[in-house]
Amino acid sequence: MFGIEPSEYLLVAIVALVVIGPKDLPRVMRIVGQWVGRAKGMARHFRAGFDEMVRQSEMEEMEKRWAAENARIMAEHPTAAPPEEADDAHQAMLAASTEAMPVEPAAAHPEASEPEAAEDEAAPQLPLPTPARRAP
Repeated sequence: MFGIEPSEYLLVAIVALVVIGPKDLPRVMRIVGQWVGRAKGMARHFRAGFDEMVRQSEMEEMEKRWAAENARIMAEHPTAAPPEEADDAHQAMLAASTEAMPVEPAAAHPEASEPEAAEDEAAPQLPLPTPARRAP
C-alpha cells in the first residue's frame, strides 16, 4: 500500500511507541483509524457523486441518440397511421361488419325463450356408475 515496505511500517511503529509511549499509543491509533475512516468515507462519497454525474451524462447522450434514431425511422416510414386514426378506422370496420351480419328473431328459437323446459327434455340421462362391492 502506497509503496511502503513492511520494514518501514515496523520502523514507524517503533518510533511511535518511543515518542507517544505505550500508555497513549492505543488511543492515538484509534484516533488515526477514525481519521482514515472519515477520509475513506469522503473519498467514497466523492466517487459516488462523480459516478452519478457520469451516468446522468451518458443517459442524456443515449436519449439524444434515441430521439434522432426515432425521428429517422419515422421519416422513413410515414405511411403508418397515428394511433387515433388507426382506432377510428378500426371502429368503422367493426361497425360495418356488424351491420352486415343478419340477426334472427328470438321467436325462431323456441328453446331460447324457455331454457328450463328445453334443458329437461334435451339433457340425456346417463346411468351413474355404482361402486364395486367387496366380498365379505
